[in-house]
Amino acid sequence: MKQKHLRNIAIIAHVDHGKTTLVDKLLKQSGFYRSNQVMPDRVMDSNDLERERGITILSKNTSIHYEGTKINIVDTPGHADFGGEVERIVKMVDGVLLLVDAFEGPMPQTRFVLRKALEAGLKPIVVINKVDRPDSRPQEVLDKILDLFIDLGAHEDQLDFPVIYSSAKMGYANIDLEGTSTDMKPLLDMIISVIPVPKGDEDGPLQLVISSIDYDSYVGRIGVGKITRGTISKAQELILCNPTDKQKKVKINTLYSYEGLKRLEVMEASAGEIVAVSGIEDMTIGETLCALDAIDPVPFINIDEPTLSMNFVVNNSPMAGLEGIYVTSRHLRERLERELLSNVSLKVEEITPDCFKVSGRGELHLSILIETMRREGYEFAVTRPEVITRIVDGVVNEPIERLFVEVPSDFVGTVIEGLGSRKGEMIHMGNGTGSTIELQFLIPARGLIGYRSEFLTDTRGNGVMNHVFESYEPYKGDISMRSRGSLVASESGMAVAYGLFNVQERGSLFIDAGVEVYEGMIVGENARNVDITVNVCKKKHLTNTRSSSADEALRLTPPLLMSLEKSLEFINDDELLEVTPKSLRLRKVILDKDARAKADKNKNRAS
Repeated sequence: MKQKHLRNIAIIAHVDHGKTTLVDKLLKQSGFYRSNQVMPDRVMDSNDLERERGITILSKNTSIHYEGTKINIVDTPGHADFGGEVERIVKMVDGVLLLVDAFEGPMPQTRFVLRKALEAGLKPIVVINKVDRPDSRPQEVLDKILDLFIDLGAHEDQLDFPVIYSSAKMGYANIDLEGTSTDMKPLLDMIISVIPVPKGDEDGPLQLVISSIDYDSYVGRIGVGKITRGTISKAQELILCNPTDKQKKVKINTLYSYEGLKRLEVMEASAGEIVAVSGIEDMTIGETLCALDAIDPVPFINIDEPTLSMNFVVNNSPMAGLEGIYVTSRHLRERLERELLSNVSLKVEEITPDCFKVSGRGELHLSILIETMRREGYEFAVTRPEVITRIVDGVVNEPIERLFVEVPSDFVGTVIEGLGSRKGEMIHMGNGTGSTIELQFLIPARGLIGYRSEFLTDTRGNGVMNHVFESYEPYKGDISMRSRGSLVASESGMAVAYGLFNVQERGSLFIDAGVEVYEGMIVGENARNVDITVNVCKKKHLTNTRSSSADEALRLTPPLLMSLEKSLEFINDDELLEVTPKSLRLRKVILDKDARAKADKNKNRAS
């Protein structure tokens, strides 16, 4: 297809502002679906975790045809932890649809993804979505969007952005609030007129940057990217290179183009088109495919470095291997290496044959990987998340996050006090929507580990918090984190009601009667700040004496349900989270009580 009949756009926004729903409607109205075809909601969120959590994790490609023009669309994540996905797709597009909720306005992750787009010089179209909401305030939101553009240093051309008002849920868009359109045609017309035609000489030597990697069990690795120059053909011989020194002669097996949600095999494609290629075994993100006689690698966009790490270790608990399919260090190594092919923000370092240091952009980034692996049948254990520090001019620097908080006015004092104890520095306070107060803090990333559950408790579930990476700054000093100890099982067996009843007065339980436990497994949280061993398997001794109260049913307090995120927030430095396809178990690194006490004694002596 000729370049003048192509447009490449990305849809960027904060979580839950309607990106994926908008793509659904564009696909439907462009004729991708038959009129009688049942269409699932959020069809672009094909990953189970994406559907469950209501967020987009992986960027995805699709395309629609409108009045003779093919519009390639990339649906991107809105959460900063998946910013690696956002950063790499800006290389594939020429403009962005910035989608903003007509009530909430620009949110923290809006700021993150917009900054990436503006830095890449992309042309923005602002889509104020959900204008059908009874509490929508589109004019106020538009003023806030303009302030955000100015704050991010947008140049004059970018500040002169066109605006369209839409309801992705209802399937319409209008150029002004009084418009009467009943479909997405005004938005499609604006994309054709505003988004630039892809640049690149169709007759020049080929240049194609690999921006993402997919994997297929039949054809192997599939590289996705935009042709920046020339034409590519099936079975063509090319040079795979990168800006350093790698050069390798390769041959394209299969060439794909995107039509709707499908990848269709094509014989050739020209500059401006987004394509996928297979047949190259060791291609990676950021490398360039060039013509044999014109080796010209493209400098790839810098990806923000990971800020958080944790160790993935082979599971060695007494219950190891009972639930998982893949349990060995070889399985763990191969799976993490495969993740590196497509997860550009992740780093993996082998510490020992049984231990791998995995670094990512945040708790959500790493917890999504853990949840994905356990659903695939992997069994392993992970350590407490730790921030990644840097040494600058002999001084230890740590990652600082910009934290955005919106809470009812009644809880402001509690939140400020809680964040102050975690080295949070308040830099802004203002009125939010309704009777809420907006707060901004600069806080060490380690101060946010485990804070979300405390925040929800402090605000009784009424607060909203988001954060984005700000910078590296000198170490802010020690932060006292968990103030309570663990209740640790003293023996292996099955937890019984009698044993649990006697333990529950010590603190909060994580397990119910009938659960198998082992020595060293954490069964609850102590009300005090020390660990204690408890016997939850203890049964009542039988006697010949009976009393009126003895036969009463023991009343157990319902256990706290520990999700993956809550478990990662809870564990201490001397504890692990055991992850299997069916269970999440908290445990001590050293299971034996006497060995644990000896190790603690030696540690205290050394300090």
